[in-house]
Amino acid sequence: MKNPFVTRSQLDEIVKEHPTPFHLYDETGIRENARRVNAAFAWNPGFKEYFAVKATPNPSILKILREEGCGADCSSLVELMLAERCGFKGQEIMFSSNNTLAEEYQLADKLGAVINLDDLTHVEFLEQAIGHIPETVFCRYNPGGVFTLGEGKDGLQVMDSPGEAKYGMTRPQIAEAFRKLKGLGARTFGIHAFLASNTISNDYYPELAAILFRLAVELREETGCDIRYINLSGGIGVPYRPEEDTNDIHLIGQGVRRKYEEILVPAGMGDVQLCSELGRFMLAPYGCLVTKVLHFKHIYKEYAGVDACAADLMRPAVYGSYHHITVSGKEDAPHDHLYDVTGSLCENCDKFAVDRMLPAIERGDLLVIHDTGAHGHAMGYNYNGKLRSAELLLQPDGTVRMIRRAEKPEDYFATAVW
Repeated sequence: MKNPFVTRSQLDEIVKEHPTPFHLYDETGIRENARRVNAAFAWNPGFKEYFAVKATPNPSILKILREEGCGADCSSLVELMLAERCGFKGQEIMFSSNNTLAEEYQLADKLGAVINLDDLTHVEFLEQAIGHIPETVFCRYNPGGVFTLGEGKDGLQVMDSPGEAKYGMTRPQIAEAFRKLKGLGARTFGIHAFLASNTISNDYYPELAAILFRLAVELREETGCDIRYINLSGGIGVPYRPEEDTNDIHLIGQGVRRKYEEILVPAGMGDVQLCSELGRFMLAPYGCLVTKVLHFKHIYKEYAGVDACAADLMRPAVYGSYHHITVSGKEDAPHDHLYDVTGSLCENCDKFAVDRMLPAIERGDLLVIHDTGAHGHAMGYNYNGKLRSAELLLQPDGTVRMIRRAEKPEDYFATAVW
């Protein structure tokens, strides 16, 4: 069972001022989790969590994370602009992108951001775009093949397929990139890789770290490059389903430390600084989508229609992703009714839940859709003329502050040329 961070009595007060649907974030949870992450890697001097801006690009959220010592991982021109406007400066910004525009590299360089190259050809492109090569450059590595981890119920558990991903360089390419960058003036280097998404395992980060630590030792020997930084990227997941375990970031940090001391320290690389770019783990459990039940439909299935739709949370519609649903105020009621919970888009995939056992739902009930704090509001869109919902922040003193207003029809029409 999952318990919302907001009660029915709190929601009753919130909806008096803020109509549904809306995304609600828990500031206390966000701050506490950021502190746990930083504490888990405090053994590594210089560790930096670069929050993946794409997950929750809200200025208020980003400012909270900056106050907690986090940086910003950006992947586009506007994300770079957002980071700057939120107060992130210089190497507090990591720029990791693909199919990158020259204008994006130019702004990243102007801001003093750390630039992470996705492809060998971008070495030359970067130099042409900004007129030089920065002293510190990261390169993204893709080992190819299939990444596997641990023994599952059915044998070896396949986590992801890096060989199918469009990101990163092959082993020979990253070595060549380092040599070229060094020849063009780079002095210190970083390595980055992302091998699996939303892993529910305390072993993923240590295993990824071991791959990157060994690569760093090899590349230093092959190229003579001074490798000072390793970016473990994201991939640490959250338990969307109630029966799933929660990752223990302390155990994860200690697992990475063991690999660090086993591989890097004996190689004379005990000064390498680590960083991460977590998005989902940092924010997903500390956000929810609150929506009101409007209609019921009794045909071949039982449907409960709500005022939110896939434009507010597209993961279930696009990926078939599970998001737990609580009928607020009925947490202890028997889950003895079978529903599809649907939005109002003209698409049959516009469903937040399919064949979900829930308590008996009544018109006007408030549903809390869990774990939308990352890749929730951020992935919204305007199909069917739907207007994106508001974002609210539940503050430590129990008050609620609007941190993004809901769109109005005028916003929808603002970019049209009549």
